Amino acid sequence: MSRPADVEAALGTPQWAEIGTLYRSPELTILNIIWAPGMYLYPHDHRMWAAIGLYGGREDNVFYRRTPEGLKPSGGKDLESADTILLGKDTIHAVTNPLRTFTGALHVYGGDFFGVPRSEWDPETLEEHPYDVQKAKRVFLEANERLGAQAEGGRPSALHKSSPRKPGKSDR
Repeated sequence: MSRPADVEAALGTPQWAEIGTLYRSPELTILNIIWAPGMYLYPHDHRMWAAIGLYGGREDNVFYRRTPEGLKPSGGKDLESADTILLGKDTIHAVTNPLRTFTGALHVYGGDFFGVPRSEWDPETLEEHPYDVQKAKRVFLEANERLGAQAEGGRPSALHKSSPRKPGKSDR
């Protein structure tokens, strides 16, 4: 991402955690992912390629691999503003925002992010389960609630500012 300030100017300065859908089709999904300060999302896969570019903050990724004994950590990659990463369709990772500020990232997926069956893993036991989009969205909502904000339509009203885009059907 060569011009993160331009992306932030177009999308707005991150002020609440969210999974914002910018584009969705069977072939491609573009999301504006905003991680709240200190936020963590458990191990999950995408089952499609992904390109991630940060336009603000930091995203720490821990990668995992499947073994006969179960899921095992296999490295990591910390991304900062203007960094990008390409993830293969078999990548399994967990994400943390280690900062006390919001992190904004564009995520581009090679398929319908919300329509492809995927997996998530319990962060304590690493037991595999079907991916639950609503559970992931609750993690973002709970992160906002932890910040002490009152939720209004999934966004903290105390932090809400007008956005240049209208929420689409897949945001609900």
